[in-house]
Parts: sequence; C-alpha cells; structure tokens
Amino acid sequence: MIILKVMKLSHVRPRATRMKFIKRAINMSTPTVSFEFFPPQNLEASFRLWETVQTLAPLDPSFVSVTYGAGGTTRDLTRDAVATLHKSSGLNVAAHLTCVNATKEETLAIAADFAKAGVKEIVALRGDAPKGEAKFTPCKDGFENSVELIEALSATGDFKIRVGAYPDRHPEAPSARADIDWLKAKIDAGASEAITQFFFEADTFLRFRDDCVRAGIDALIIPGILPIENWKGTRNFAKRCGTKVPTWLEDAFEKAERDGRSDLLATAICTELCSDLMAEGVDALHFYTLNRPELTRDVCHALGVVPRVELQNVA
Repeated sequence: MIILKVMKLSHVRPRATRMKFIKRAINMSTPTVSFEFFPPQNLEASFRLWETVQTLAPLDPSFVSVTYGAGGTTRDLTRDAVATLHKSSGLNVAAHLTCVNATKEETLAIAADFAKAGVKEIVALRGDAPKGEAKFTPCKDGFENSVELIEALSATGDFKIRVGAYPDRHPEAPSARADIDWLKAKIDAGASEAITQFFFEADTFLRFRDDCVRAGIDALIIPGILPIENWKGTRNFAKRCGTKVPTWLEDAFEKAERDGRSDLLATAICTELCSDLMAEGVDALHFYTLNRPELTRDVCHALGVVPRVELQNVA
C-alpha cells in the first residue's frame, strides 16, 4: 500500500512519529469503501454519472448512494437514477430520502416505490430548505424532522437506514453536544449507521467518534470523505455547512494552485486523511464523488483498494 505524506506546514509530525505511523499504516487492512453520486439533470450529466459508476464500481463498494437536491428538487431524478442503477449495475444502491416539500403520505409512497424496485437501503435526512428560504419549514402534513421520518421508515421493516452526522457543529445546532444528542435520537428511532459530513482533519472525526461512544451511541459511524476537486468551491461549501477550514490547508492550496499542482496535493491530502483514520481503527470510508471519479479512484488505489470486479451491462 502506498502512503502519500504531506508536509502540513507547522502541523508536521516529528520524524520518529511519522516513521512509526507509516509502519503501522502498512499493516492496516484494506478499508471498505462506499460512494455518493448525484442524479443527472441532463443528457451530459447522465453520461457523466455512468462514467463515474463504471470507474468506481470495480472497487467493489459496500454500497453507493444517490442524493436529493436542495429542497427536494431532484426527487423524481433520484428515484429514476436509483432504480436504474439498482437494475443495471448490480451495485447495492441506497436512496436518499428527505422530509422537504412532501407530505408523509407522499414521502412513504416514494419509499414504497424504492422497496418495489428492490432497493432496501435509505439514507434518511431532514433535507435542506428550498432555494430562497432561510430555514427548513415542515410541509403541511409532512414529517417535522428526520427522527419522525426514521421512525416511519423503520416501522415498515423494509429498509436498512443510515443517517447524517456532524463532526463539526451543524449551522443550526445550538452546540456540538446537541448534534450528538440528535444523532442518538436518530439511532434510537431505528437507524443502524451514520455517515458524517466531510471534514479536513482526522482529529475532528476521532474526537466526535469518542464523544458519541461516551453518549451511548454504539452504531457504526462512517467518515464522509470529500476529495478536493476544486479548492475554491470546496472552501465555500465548507463554510456554508459549518465545516472548519484549517489555515494550513488554505496555505497549501494557495501555493499548489500557483504551481499547478492542485491535483497532486488533493490526492496526497485525501490519502493521508484516510490513512490517519485507518490507523485509528476506522475500516469504512464513504466518498463524496461529485460524479467526478478520478480523484476518488486514485485515493482508493493509494489505500490498497484495487479493482475486484468488472461492471457489465451499464449503459
């Protein structure tokens, strides 16, 4: 397994510590991986999705998920993409489902359609407010929050349910402890696993994981990993969702962009983040691919995740 190390300015391990880490990393098991995709909104995006699937499916992901757009804007596209992926790719597909702009009856009807199509896993989320609205407002006769949605999905007995988690405080949460309490409520409501929002430093996730254990959460918490395809866009997105952006990372990308080495830096940073997590016992990683598979593929290869299967009949 190849370990790419990055000099993080002042955040650099002493030489002896780095050597010890590399030795430990070499002996780690290959992680289980999963991937998140966007539903396509036009013909060009459809080709891009299939290219992404064909690139990453040979890495044998434990599951792939398909998102909802903000405000539920891609509900029908998500449903179609999930059904097509499940039928054509042979992958274990998990559908995102939110509470936004739908009654309880409508939301559960969508879930029933997933079940009829053979899709047995759902990522249950409250969802973001529709564009132009400052905050989430429950739809009339809709689910008030993600816990209500999870309880209803769990009662059907049809699905394995995953939920979101926030190592950095959610912008609407009054405290970091509130995020953990809410995650526990979602697990108690019937969820079996959680996938975190992305983060930039391993310690962010590791502290969160320890806090969850202390709070009595024993469900698997999978770190969400965002390979940095575009630093400016990633930084702006991070600020909107409350993810802390370390100064060393700002400085590193400023220099890399000036030297034309952003892709190399992004691969190295993401690989090191995953290696640091694996060294602390993390054995499952969820990649936000943005339907751009190359960087995710390269990071997985560096971690020892190599093609195991051939994808057939996807077109």
